[in-house]
Amino acid sequence: MVLVAVSGGRDSMVLAEKVRRSDGPFAVAHCNFRLRGADSDADEALVRDWAAHHGVTCHIRAFDTEAFAAAEGISIEMAARRLRYRWFGQLCREHGYEAVLVAHHAGDNAETFFLNLLRGSGVKGLCGMQEEGFLPDPDYADIPLRRPLLHTTRAEIDALVAEWGLPYREDKTNAENTAKRNKLRNQVFPLLREINPSFEETLLADMDRLHLVERIADGFFREHVGLVWDGRRVDTTLLQTIPGWEYILYRILEGEGMAPALIAQATDIVRSGLSGRRAGGFVSASGRLVREEAAEAPEILVSEETWEPGRTPVMPEGVLAVDADKVHGDLVADRWVAGDWIRPLGMRGRKKLQDWFKDRHFSLVDKQRAVVVRDSGLSDAHHVVAVAGHTIDEAYKITADTRRIFKIMRHG
Repeated sequence: MVLVAVSGGRDSMVLAEKVRRSDGPFAVAHCNFRLRGADSDADEALVRDWAAHHGVTCHIRAFDTEAFAAAEGISIEMAARRLRYRWFGQLCREHGYEAVLVAHHAGDNAETFFLNLLRGSGVKGLCGMQEEGFLPDPDYADIPLRRPLLHTTRAEIDALVAEWGLPYREDKTNAENTAKRNKLRNQVFPLLREINPSFEETLLADMDRLHLVERIADGFFREHVGLVWDGRRVDTTLLQTIPGWEYILYRILEGEGMAPALIAQATDIVRSGLSGRRAGGFVSASGRLVREEAAEAPEILVSEETWEPGRTPVMPEGVLAVDADKVHGDLVADRWVAGDWIRPLGMRGRKKLQDWFKDRHFSLVDKQRAVVVRDSGLSDAHHVVAVAGHTIDEAYKITADTRRIFKIMRHG
């Protein structure tokens, strides 16, 4: 028995009807993200009525998507995606559904191709979505995710809607050209269809071939990565002896969450070496090129002071202050690594450091020099107390109840 995700739009209604006509057992799930007021409720009502009419089990859940996005410090689109797939996974565990079916079609895959092309996602991103995969949630990554309509075009979906007389709801925001996907769908794709009326089918065929190329490249990466990468550092001297080493380095740094522009900078550093010489050393998980003798830990100066309750926490430039009683262990200076995160002062949600650096336009050199402060008493080693000289974590801020503070200043 499978679980079919149904939004109420024409694509998902076609998918639900296709599955119903196949006579296989299934249930449907609808997410009300509460983002479009009465329209969201009308979508829910349509799905509920269709399921009731056909005697199909229907799961419906409403989410406070905006609150979740604010708490996590992510976009509304990403918040909806996380909420949706996590709930689908929970339903599969609870009711024994074998797989989740979603209504991504050829047009969606074409949009994904161009979005990935524009953001620079590499060959893997240009392969687009695949018909068979798994839920993109770490707790439910063993549950199959299927896309039966992935090679079905918009014209074919419209024809099925008319043939079957299917009810559906149109999301009015699809006509707005604010979102990147909408700009592609409404402005770029019509021009491509003028040039090649079957451009979607042509593009999908090319994406299938790119997927074959990606599988070959993935085999090459897996064959060599263990020779040069120990999980924290890349041996650049050995790396450069391998033809196509740039791809190996790209895959490693991409896997560590580094942005494409920074990967390019790190690759240039390795290619050119330091001071024009061949690079002999290591690239760390954060992309730093270092030598063994330069790998000592950074330092900070910490001083403890009493604090007058209610006093405004104004510090000299370069000096940070945290509530001493909120520190669980020792304050330790360190270099940042992929996975580190912070709740920047004044923000509700957590932020990955690589994203925080990107928002502030840190160069590769700035990132190399960044010093983070950790609390040795925290169970999550990636939770950063402060970025020295820049900001502290919201949980450590000075409040009206603060009696002692630690002043933090970078040393050297």
